[in-house]
Order: sequence, then C-alpha cells, then structure tokens
Amino acid sequence: MSTLTNLYKSKLRTPEEAVKVVNSGDQVNYNHFAMSPKALDAALAKRAGELKDIQLKGVMQLYVPQTVLADLKQETFFYHSGYFSPFDRALSEKGLCHYVASNFGFTPFIARRGWSRPADVFMTMVAPMDKYGYFNFSTTCSETMALCEMAKHIIVEVNEKAPVALGGEQHCIHISQIDAIVENTEPLFVIPSEFEASEEEKKIAQLIVERLKDGDCLQFGIGSLPSIIAKLIADSDLKDLGIHSEMMADSFVDLYEQGKITGNRKIMDKGRMTYTFAVGSQRLYDFIDHNPACAIYPVDLVNMPSRIAMNDNQIAINNAVAVDLQGQVSSESEGFKQISGTGGQLEFTLGAEWSRGGAAYICMTSTTMHKGEKVSRIVPYFSPGTIVTCTRGTVSNIVTEYGVANMMGKPVYDRAEMLINIAHPDFRDDLVKAAQEQKIWTKSNKIL
Repeated sequence: MSTLTNLYKSKLRTPEEAVKVVNSGDQVNYNHFAMSPKALDAALAKRAGELKDIQLKGVMQLYVPQTVLADLKQETFFYHSGYFSPFDRALSEKGLCHYVASNFGFTPFIARRGWSRPADVFMTMVAPMDKYGYFNFSTTCSETMALCEMAKHIIVEVNEKAPVALGGEQHCIHISQIDAIVENTEPLFVIPSEFEASEEEKKIAQLIVERLKDGDCLQFGIGSLPSIIAKLIADSDLKDLGIHSEMMADSFVDLYEQGKITGNRKIMDKGRMTYTFAVGSQRLYDFIDHNPACAIYPVDLVNMPSRIAMNDNQIAINNAVAVDLQGQVSSESEGFKQISGTGGQLEFTLGAEWSRGGAAYICMTSTTMHKGEKVSRIVPYFSPGTIVTCTRGTVSNIVTEYGVANMMGKPVYDRAEMLINIAHPDFRDDLVKAAQEQKIWTKSNKIL
C-alpha cells in the first residue's frame, strides 16, 4: 500500500468526527458555489446548542445551510455571505444571513492580509486525490487557496462527481496540507442551463451582439440575457471569440462546441477559456473535467482589471438594478435590501474599458414591477440606502431595450439626456422634470 494511500486512510473521518475540531468562538468558512461542503455542514448543524458563537461564512450558497436551520435563534451559528444567492437573500429577510461587502477580486488579498478574521476551520468540497496526492478545487478556485493558507484547520469533502478543473495556479492542495478528509457521493448542485428571455431582453441582446466583432473576448454570467446573447452569437457570422470571465457558464459550452470560441486571438491564455468558478448544469461540469481548453485561476488574477485589459477587445456584459440620472449604477440592492452582491462587476467594467478595442455594457430592462406597479429602472436619484456598485466616472455603456447610452466622458446634461432617451417612454417626461429640479444645466445655460 502506497504512502499516499496510508496517509489518506489516516486522515479519513466521518463528517461527525471531522467537525469535532470546531470549538466555541471559532470562525468557520465554507467554500463557494457548487463546492460548498454539504455533508460537513449537516454534521456541524448537529452541534447546535452544544457550541456557542460560531461565525460562519460562505459565498452564494446553493442551498440553505443546515447549520442555520438548526439554530434559528443564532445562539450557536451566526451566518454571513459574501454574495447573496436566492437562499441567502431569503435568510437575510429573516435576519439569518448577514452580508460581507467586497469586490470579488479583492477577497484573496483580504484573507492573506488579515483584513478579515482568518478561519479556524476551512471546509471545502474537492475532487478525488490524484496519484501525486493532490486534491483539485474543482469548480471553485476564487479565494480557495488564500483561505487554506490562513486557516488553522482544513477539512476536505471528497466527491467523486466533482470535475477536475485544469488551471494556471492555486487550483489544488496536497494531502500533507489538510487535517481531515470526509467523503460524499451526492451529485453536485446544478442550476438550469435554459432561461426564458423577455422581448425586452431579446432587444438588449440584439443591441449588444450587433456591436461585437470577430476576436472579441467575452465576459458574462448566467441568466436569460446571457442565454439569448449566446443564441444570437451562434446564429451570427462571428468567429474566433475568446473567454476571460469570472464565471464559466453553459452558454460558453454551447458556443465552444459550435466553433465560435477558439481563443486564438487572446493575448493572455491564448486558446483557453479563463475563469475562476463554474456554476451550471451537469453538462457544464462534464465539459470542464480535465479539459485543457479551460483554465481556472484564483479570482485576484481573473478579476484584476490590469490583467483583464491585457486581452484586446475585452467585452464585459453585466446587469443592473437601477441607474440614476448621473449615471451611477446600482446592481446589488433595492434601497436597504441587499439582493445579491458587488461581485466582479466594477472590476470587469474597468478592465474592459482599459482593454484596447474593449467595451463594457451595463444592461437592464427599462422597467420592472415593484409591488404590482410598473416602475422605471432609470431613476432621478436613488432611494435611501441604495448601494452604488459602479460610480458615474467608471461607467461607459448603459443598455436598455430602447438603445445604448455611452456615458464615458460626457457632461452631466448629456448623460441625463442620453439616459432619458433610453428610458421607457411612459417615464421620460417625469425624468425631464426631475433633471430640471436638479438644475442639470445644458451648455446653452438652459435647464434640460
């Protein structure tokens, strides 16, 4: 029996045995997205009432942690999230989940510099150990190695269904660095690969796709808008596209298999799709497994604006909740209500704008429904508590179904007028009045 096999067996525990390392007052961090350690979470939940003051932190958990459900009074577990999933958002409405604010690309720095409390125990799902004794971090590289470096104890939850994500660096950990191993054979968390786009979203997608060109390097995520953008690209004559994106999504798999994505014109990671995490269908996980066409990196590299800008023609496509007449973008809250997170939107917006031939698009339908009433997403000013994700000086293209407004370098009266022109017609008169009330003067010294 090999030395590595003996070492594996010596560290193998049941989930209940592994979580005994957690003590009252500890900081316990879970890994993100599909690599959240579900078996360890369930085992730790059984210690509710026994332990006190456990600070839990995850990012966009794809299920409701059992630890939270086991302790609704938060006497044992106090749960935080760095980006709200729908589950986190629902918990937040009940005071059971607390947001940790940061740009996603900063998170490894935050961990390594001690700006956040280091984990006493870090738990992550991983792919099975290879013949050299390494466990691949699979679908979530992001800040995983940074969290491991700073943690006192590391527990890995080995899942034979987790794909091996080939990468550039910091995408695996050696058995000698971990304290305990548990095993889990449950399927990974999946989310739908098909989304129904509205007519407004189809118009937005068309406006963006008609601006794309051969060799563009793309960043977008998941949802109905990216899905319809991918379909329009598939039906177009575009070719030799590249990928440098925070997220690897099913849409990229479709485009790769249709021959649209080659990465041949990329400067960085030529011929490879660069990303820091993957969330999607089982087909997506099967695609990235040992696939040399994909390159996973930690998020401080993927989301670094200067690195993003190294690829020519970088295109960033992101969503917004609302935009005010100054061109400020809110993409994560409705007033005081946190609905998602900062993520990497600002970082990719800057990186794409700095890229030679690049462009950043902030997209939203012109209206949404709020408490049964149609309201404009372009607003005179934000309601109290609204979080500004991108400041007015960092935003270029705002897109609705009525057009594209390029904000960059424009005086405030041009910005307001351009935004009013892409607002829903039902709200334009009110927005003009709001601009007048704000004394947004034109170059002729007249109020807009």
